[in-house]
Amino acid sequence: MQFGQLQRREFITLLGSSAAMWPLAAHAQTPKAGYPTKPVRVIVSVAAGGPTDIVARMLADKLSAMWGQQVFIENKPGAGNNIGAEYVARSDADGYTVLFDPGSIAANTSLYRKLSYDAIADFAPISLVTRVEYFMFVPNSSPAHSLKEFVDYVRSRPGQLTMASPGTGSAPYLAEMLFLQMADMKMTHVPYRGAAPAFSDLIPGRVDCYFGSGTLLSYSRSGQVRLLASTGPTRNMATPDVPAIAEYVPGYEVVSSQALFVPAKTPRETVRKISADTNTVLADPAIRDKLAETGYVAGGSSPEELGKLLRSEIARWSALIKSVGITLD
Repeated sequence: MQFGQLQRREFITLLGSSAAMWPLAAHAQTPKAGYPTKPVRVIVSVAAGGPTDIVARMLADKLSAMWGQQVFIENKPGAGNNIGAEYVARSDADGYTVLFDPGSIAANTSLYRKLSYDAIADFAPISLVTRVEYFMFVPNSSPAHSLKEFVDYVRSRPGQLTMASPGTGSAPYLAEMLFLQMADMKMTHVPYRGAAPAFSDLIPGRVDCYFGSGTLLSYSRSGQVRLLASTGPTRNMATPDVPAIAEYVPGYEVVSSQALFVPAKTPRETVRKISADTNTVLADPAIRDKLAETGYVAGGSSPEELGKLLRSEIARWSALIKSVGITLD
């Protein structure tokens, strides 16, 4: 069975089972009683079928049932996830167009030379949805059977080994660059157009390492690739026997965020309503357990907490991006 087919099946399994305040301009719209009174669009800034899209659809289904109004997904991928973000930033501030952000707007603030939106000024935070750690995979042909062995192997061959990513500027790419920097290693970056082709080349050993999401853990469990580490501050609940990179590289931590945002002038009452109901969905033990199986941690937060997180993420990624000299047009 091909990678894409396995990935789709895993996604279906997943499906089944201080404060940044929003501007309250005088001309902001007043929410209608009983929000929502019509269908709600959730804009997902990545292509359909991937982990972010699947989590977004799971949340949308639950909110549809709760509200008695259709909450539907509209995918607007491209330009490093900026197309979807810009679309929401320029939409009516009435609560009926919501951004499901895969963790891009914080990094993109520093990553891109020019952006048509401001991550702080143009969005009102709603709620954190998930926290996402990544996992470090190597092919079975690799001589490294532990994180220490991998670091020693790379250091003995500076620039000779390859590190694949689903694209320059992606969250896994940034996680990889931080790892190389903090571990004092040099590898050749090989960007791909998505996770599937990158991982497909990892399996037969055409590339030497890849950082991927927990949806790929079945490949290590079935013996097709070797799992060496995770990117969180401590060991991931889904892989308790696998070390965190931080155990060998003190201070290393990459945990990305999936979160909801609306246009900045959305009425406070509407923001509170969407946030509270999203938190109710994410408190469901069945959803939390199913997400945990693939390395996701169900979120849930107040708008203020998400705003604070966004500001801290912008600062963190800015420091990394400047230190490794990454800029995109």
